Formats: sequence, structure tokens, C-alpha cells
Amino acid sequence: MAEADAQSSAAQDDERLDPPPDGAPGAAASDQAPPPPRDAVLASALTARDAAPGAAPSERDATGQAEATGDQPQRFGCASCCREVAGAERASWRELDGDVLALASANTPGWHPEAGLCRPCALRFAEARDALVSLQRGGGVVILPTALRLGAVERYTGRGVGIAFLDAGFFAHPDLITPHDRIARYVDVNDRKARRRDLDRGNPSSWHGMMTSVVACGNGSLSEGFYRGLASDARLVLVKCGSVGRIRHDDLRRGLRWVVRHARQYGIRVINVSCGGDYQASYLHDGLSQAAEWATREGLLVVAAAGNQGQAPDHPVVPPASAPSALTVGGLDDQRWPAFSGYDMYHSSYGPTLDGLQKPEVIAPGIWVAAPILPGTPTAAQAELYALLATAPDATLRESLRAHPRVDPDLDAAAELATPLLRQLVLAKLRDNNVISGSYKHVDGTSFAAPIVASVAAQMFEAHPGLTPQQAKLILLRTARRLPHVPAERQGFGVVDARAAVLEAERLAQAASKKA
Repeated sequence: MAEADAQSSAAQDDERLDPPPDGAPGAAASDQAPPPPRDAVLASALTARDAAPGAAPSERDATGQAEATGDQPQRFGCASCCREVAGAERASWRELDGDVLALASANTPGWHPEAGLCRPCALRFAEARDALVSLQRGGGVVILPTALRLGAVERYTGRGVGIAFLDAGFFAHPDLITPHDRIARYVDVNDRKARRRDLDRGNPSSWHGMMTSVVACGNGSLSEGFYRGLASDARLVLVKCGSVGRIRHDDLRRGLRWVVRHARQYGIRVINVSCGGDYQASYLHDGLSQAAEWATREGLLVVAAAGNQGQAPDHPVVPPASAPSALTVGGLDDQRWPAFSGYDMYHSSYGPTLDGLQKPEVIAPGIWVAAPILPGTPTAAQAELYALLATAPDATLRESLRAHPRVDPDLDAAAELATPLLRQLVLAKLRDNNVISGSYKHVDGTSFAAPIVASVAAQMFEAHPGLTPQQAKLILLRTARRLPHVPAERQGFGVVDARAAVLEAERLAQAASKKA
């Protein structure tokens, strides 16, 4: 359909997309040798959890400088988070467990224990230590939860906030529907007969939208709350705009328009778009971009993935991510750990757009993101088997494998290998298939960076319901932190600071309350 035709029939499209719901709920650098590689310290960090703090990390620290005098400088620059804090906020190595020191050494380039850490970083590494103990039992790739990696404010969970997701398909994953179903509405722009019960059956098109929605709003039901999104109490409105094979430009426009028309009904404050149109276009004439602008004017924050073509010659940003008011999110490679000093870029698309706008505005983790595996699929069966074998004792390893024939032909053929070789094969399967556990894998793409930012925004709207989308976007930009070694055109205002953004929203809410 031509764009002119699409715009002229917008009203009819919107009405056709509105069948009645069927029971949906709820309308100091050093001259010492560099620290050991990360993988070399993980095992010792895990076993040191209950040990007393280790020996002095260096002769220099044991014999002098600030430790000997007990004096604290007025200001302290933390090498891990790259923030300057009050000297009293410095945690000496003597205050930290040996495993925390090991984790910090492995994940903060150029850092040595005598430098110390700021207390927030020391706490985050201690939380990471505890998380590693839990992950060790799962046998899969070590991926820390998003909230821990971002240092997020966990007392806000998006309660009372609606988030709409536009994607190729969805699935009613346990992390969204147990113990309470938080899917408020499901719509298919190409099928007016679509109903909520359709989400109970998975298909190839379900994967992407299932993962994006759970990354933002999952409550970690299948991980005992471990892989919990930042907006784990938010309501969801799921808008299917295509299939795994194709999402058309105009279908996204229709999906956005439906969301705007029903935003008040479902309490929607944030729209997450982890997909893009068919082509680059000027927002002055493009219907999809104008739909994003309309959504902003109507009080909705549009969060859009920048795309993954940063290595392409023109690294294009397409609508709706190229729309001026959209908060466009690029990808960050945080190396899986909560140390800002080790951050780097993911290969996300970047501007300028056809209109000369610089995109993205912010970046968020776009790789090493924990996401659900679609239940009932061959991929799920394989992940469950790999996790089972990874934790099985030697005495029952072969028995466990033989009890699950025809799940993985390679493993079937390797059943008679020596135990060490069989274990190596299982480990390779875990890593090659990005398996974290029997229920989760790690994924990459700006498709997953965007819902992380959308979930931060939901926390902000919970903290301050009176925020406008423009105010929320401005807070996210002002609190973001630039990577010093990355050009501004790649990262925009920098890495989203989830904690700072939410606390600023909270501060504004308190100020507004005092004025009232």
C-alpha cells in the first residue's frame, strides 16, 4: 500500500484492530603486573565467598600511602565506575572480602586493590559475588542480572505503568503471567480475530517479542526471581505488527496509532519498538515517523532500537528510531559486569539521519542480555539437557544423557566418550548456544537495549507519574554517562544511568509534592 493510501485509511485500520478483549486482565594505574584474566579468577572468587579477607595485595600497599596513615583524601576517583566521590566513600581493600577483590581486579582494567573502590561499587561487586554462587549451580554461561549490572533502583518495578510492545509476535511466557497475568491486551494489526488465548501457543514468530517483553517486564518466575526485568510489575500491551519473515513499514505505523488511541484505556506510558521500518525516510513526510511524533504529543514515550548496522557503510537509522521525539537506543557491550571502566560499544546503527538528526541518544546493554527460551521448542529441550548434564555428577552423567535420546545428535554419538571429553563437549554446547540455564539464554542486539531503557522509563513514571515524555527523555539524557573513548556520534549522550535517572524523577516528584 502506498504511504498516501495508508494515511487515508488510518481511521478504518484503527477500528478494525479493536476486537473486544477476551478475559484479558486489568484494564590509579600502577607499575605492577596486570591482574589475571577474568575467567582465571572466577573459580577462586566463588570458593572464597566465605573466606576471610586475603593477604595484602601488594607490598607497596602494606607499607605505606593512605592505608598506613588512615587519612582519607577529600575526594576519591573510583577506577571502577569512573566517578568522583567524597573521600569518606572510599572502601579500602582491607574492608573487602577476597572474592570481591578478585572480581574487581578481573573486571576493572588497570585497577589494583590498593586503590580501593567507592562503596557503591564495592556493594555491587559483593552482590555479583553472591549472584555467581547461584549461577555456579546452573552450569551455564555466567550472566549477571540487568539490575545488578546497571546498579538500578530496585524498589521501583513499574507498578501502575503500562508498556506497549510492537514486534513480530509474542508468547505468554511464565515470567509475564505467573503468579498474575500482566498482559492487559493483545492485538494483531493484520488479524482482527486475534485474541489473548493465541499467546498460549508458541510459533517461530513468537521468539523476538517474547524476549523483548520479558527483558523489560519479566519477573524471573523460571529463575526464582533472578533474571527479573526492571519493570517486573508493569502491565503489558502486546501489538503484533508482522511475522518472523517481515514487519512492514506501514504495519508499524498502524500499530503505533492503535496504541495512541488506546493508551488511556490501558494506562500506557511507554512504547517499546524493537524493530524498524523498511527504509530511511524524512520525518517530515513519513507516516511511521509522524505516528511516533503523535504518540509523544499524546503523552507517550517512544523508545526505539537504533538497529544493528553500525558496521555498514551508511550505518542507517530507520523510522521510527529516526523520528525526532523518539528516544533512540544504541547498544553497549558492558562485558557482562558492573564496571563502567571496562565498557565498550556494540555495533549499533548511528546517524545522522536523513534529516540531520544525531541518533542514538543513549546506549544500554545490547549484548550478554539474559532472555527467555521459548518453552516447548527443540531449543528449549536442548538447553534443559545441556544444563542437566553440566551439573550431573560423573557417576550419573552417561545415565542422564541416555535418558534423553534424540535431543542432540552430537551428544548421542558421544555417549561413550571418556567422561572428561564428554564434559568438554557439553561445555562447548552451552557456550556455542548461549545457554545460561534450561530456561534462559543470552542474546544480543539493540532490540534488547531498547526494552532495558523502556523499563527504566517505567520506573521513572512510577516514581513520578506527572512526568511528561519530554521530561523523562531529558532526564535520561542528562544523567547518561559518556564513554570517554567512543565518539559522541556513536553513543549520543552515553550509557543510561538507571539509578541516577530514577532518583532524579523521584526528586522532582518530591519537589512537586512540596509545592502542591
